[in-house]
Amino acid sequence: MNEKVEMLREIISRSKRIVFFGGAGVSTASGIPDFRSGTGMYAEEADGLSPEMILSRSFFYLQPERFFDFYRKHMLHPEAMPNAAHRYLYELEKQDRLRGIVTQNIDGLHRKAGNIRVYELHGNVNENFCMECNASYPMETILHSVGIPRCECGGVIKPNVVLYGEPLEKYVCIGARREIANADTLIVAGTSLTVEPAASFIEDFRGRNLVVINRTPTKADEGAELLIRGDVAEVFHSLNKKD
Repeated sequence: MNEKVEMLREIISRSKRIVFFGGAGVSTASGIPDFRSGTGMYAEEADGLSPEMILSRSFFYLQPERFFDFYRKHMLHPEAMPNAAHRYLYELEKQDRLRGIVTQNIDGLHRKAGNIRVYELHGNVNENFCMECNASYPMETILHSVGIPRCECGGVIKPNVVLYGEPLEKYVCIGARREIANADTLIVAGTSLTVEPAASFIEDFRGRNLVVINRTPTKADEGAELLIRGDVAEVFHSLNKKD
């Protein structure tokens, strides 16, 4: 592992346009469970319904109270703080060498760490809006509500997250794909690359250095210049120790 971390350090040091493409494995060290591992959230079922079914657009409209009960319990982690990976990426952005973070996560930890160039493909739990008047609400409004959270106008407050069956936000996707296409180094970390269309975005990469950091195999492994099989936060913690 140490040898590969040093190789990653060298790649980063000679790169000028780095893009980081991350998934749930980036935030597990912050106490947020992943989705598709054997112990992840998708291993659970609620009354015979998979999380994928409950977190769908149709379920939200048909059974909103059950949706919000599950959402509060499993999707909101107000105590979570940025880990070594988030902090390292913030330092790279301050050096103007990290051109963008493309994340499938909805936890908002990259922004909490200080990053600005963040493309949140699936939204952010910290952003919520009234479906009637479009008033904005923080995560705490959802967290501390009972049943279906409602605006002062009476409208339902909906999390600004992409549910199954909903399209990704057009301009977020355009920005994310543009940065990936212009990058000289793409670091893919903590993602199984099984969720489409987000996973296909890495196919836009035409740069020199593709780095993959993940516990399990991904479809990007074969084309990677550097493959690190391990925990994302541990890898970036090792980078932090000398930087």
